[in-house]
Amino acid sequence: MSLQLEGLQITFKGRRLFAPVTLAIPNGEIATVMGPSGCGKSTLLAAIAGNLEHGFSVSGRIVLNGRELNGTRMEERRVGILFQDDLLFPHFDVYGNLAFGVSGKLDKKERRQRILEALERTGLADFAHRDVATLSGGQKARVSLLRTMLAEPEAVLLDEPFSKLDKPLRASFRDFVREQVAQLTIPALLVTHDEEDSCGGIICRLGGEEDR
Repeated sequence: MSLQLEGLQITFKGRRLFAPVTLAIPNGEIATVMGPSGCGKSTLLAAIAGNLEHGFSVSGRIVLNGRELNGTRMEERRVGILFQDDLLFPHFDVYGNLAFGVSGKLDKKERRQRILEALERTGLADFAHRDVATLSGGQKARVSLLRTMLAEPEAVLLDEPFSKLDKPLRASFRDFVREQVAQLTIPALLVTHDEEDSCGGIICRLGGEEDR
């Protein structure tokens, strides 16, 4: 199963943002969409997530694990998104931030177990009660990604998540992202303007051709 974009095209007031995008991302892999700032990369992610702003229109198909998402409400798509800003809640510790990602259908004990297991698995076992203000940029990025993954999305979208990290942290966090996507065996779509941020695999350039 996978995330498939079939001739996906976005227009704004009749103007086409980019050429139709056709892309198939297998589970456990990350595809990269590249293009300069302002070419519509974030708008592409918004279309997939289901929170496209008023005035934009979408044609083509978005299919996730056999489900067509066109017309499906955002909260029913099961698509997670990670932005370049960590967006952590400053008045909650790490545990409190991660709790927002866990399904409300689980009881308190199950939620706690899910969070502690995720922290243990990612080498952050001692961080549960850390104030997020004391975390480094790389640690904040990891906690933000964990919160997204704890919601158990069927796909994850990555909106230039490495752009605010320095070079050593960017390399480390790219590896972390690859590991999490592979472990959860879900498809991921990364958008970036920087060739160095590509996570390997499929690369699609907006307005151009797909390559490897």
